[in-house]
Amino acid sequence: MNILYDDVANAVKWISSFGGLEQGGTTRLLYTPEWLAAQNALKDRMTQIGMESDFDEIGNLYGRFKGSKYPDEVIMSGSHVDTVVNGGKLDGQLGIIAALLAMQYLHQHYGQPLRTLELISMAEEEGSRFPYVFWGSKNVFAIADHRDVNEIEDSDGIKFVDAMKACGFNFKTQPARTDIKAFLEIHIEQGGVLEKEQKSIGVVTSIVGQRRYNIRLIGEANHAGTTPMGYRKDAVYAFSQICYQSINKAIKVGDPLVLTFGHVEPKPNVVNVVPGEVLFTMDCRHTNKAELVAFTEEIEADMIRIAHQLDLEIEINRWMDEDPIPMDTKLIHLLEEICDQEGLSYRVMHSGAGHDSQIFAPRVPTAMLFVPSIKGISHNIAEDTKTEDLVEGIKALTYALYKLAYQE
Repeated sequence: MNILYDDVANAVKWISSFGGLEQGGTTRLLYTPEWLAAQNALKDRMTQIGMESDFDEIGNLYGRFKGSKYPDEVIMSGSHVDTVVNGGKLDGQLGIIAALLAMQYLHQHYGQPLRTLELISMAEEEGSRFPYVFWGSKNVFAIADHRDVNEIEDSDGIKFVDAMKACGFNFKTQPARTDIKAFLEIHIEQGGVLEKEQKSIGVVTSIVGQRRYNIRLIGEANHAGTTPMGYRKDAVYAFSQICYQSINKAIKVGDPLVLTFGHVEPKPNVVNVVPGEVLFTMDCRHTNKAELVAFTEEIEADMIRIAHQLDLEIEINRWMDEDPIPMDTKLIHLLEEICDQEGLSYRVMHSGAGHDSQIFAPRVPTAMLFVPSIKGISHNIAEDTKTEDLVEGIKALTYALYKLAYQE
């Protein structure tokens, strides 16, 4: 299979130019002029290679080669077109470009598929402009609640609804898609495992479950010079014990559990006052729901115990509780067989980050492929993958789409 190195490199460069930054990388947020330009350019390119193309009501873009025998059985691939602020050139949009190149190659070499090949460029996944995630994929299945976005705004005070309508889109009234027989998403790993193990492809078995928290420790602010150590209600000291004990427990549990205290805000946060309050976040992930729940419940109990021992109050708000999402077993085996048969270097692995595939997987057979991230960097203008690894990943995707769309 001849997926050309230059074609891949040029396609990545082309899509990255929409919202491209002088220092490198891309900022392309939902319902901005850059976002709309990228979607319209993709639509034009789909038309140029012979695809039927159209938008749905909220701005998801579709391109398709109709099936000759089973036109109502859709084999879909793609990803999200939006980026984070000062993001890279691959997160999300690689899945779109890869599907475009794979489907173009198949149509050129094998003609019309038996089942419909459909590319999707989803409107949004990141939640970078507005506080809402998976707007694109949730609308594919009509599970996005309009009430969740009616009043939300971006950092400039622009309402979600106003931005959507300014781009020519509106709320979806069409029913959920029921014709999708398989969904494949290729994505950068956003971690360093594949690079360290010198593998070009990751076959994803599941997407981790996540529990996220906002936590508030309430002690007593007091003078740093005149308050003896034994009389203090030091919220930072309590946080430090929570952080130290929790991370040590996570290290002992080991992979695939991960635990992160990502945001810490002490108050009053000045040099000569004992901190009377700390606001902090906690993010815990695991591929097994029962183990995720057991570990986080133990940590919650530890936090309450530490706060009470130090005579502090504690407020624990668990605002995210997402179950792990397994990929389809048959599709996983198909991807493994393809990699074995074609001599592609791969490993089986889970995803530690969320993806559109987690919205698809409970509803249609779904699988993911990863390609390496150089130094594990993502959500950063330095985000990159060797072009030869991109080519290998697109080869694997192309073989899979051929077997699903062209074979009985």
